[in-house]
Amino acid sequence: MPRAPRTPAADPSPPVAAFDFEASMAELESVVGRLEQGDVPLEEALATFERGVALTRACQEALTAAEQKVEILLARPDGSHAAAPFLDEDA
Repeated sequence: MPRAPRTPAADPSPPVAAFDFEASMAELESVVGRLEQGDVPLEEALATFERGVALTRACQEALTAAEQKVEILLARPDGSHAAAPFLDEDA
């Protein structure tokens, strides 16, 4: 007997227009903390993990977009880049 197509759950990723990187990172830290405790029922753990994956992807996309904007801002009119090595003052 063929299985009925699985309907996707509500999209757990935040809307693009309302995306807040810092809030998403804070929520991701909370998600990781809940999962690390290990006392979450299986179904809740799976939903929590799914939310964590969506947050991770959204944050990665935001970081990639920010990196691209920085590269555009550093580009010179001749097409070369004025990139300089990052100096970590805390290291």
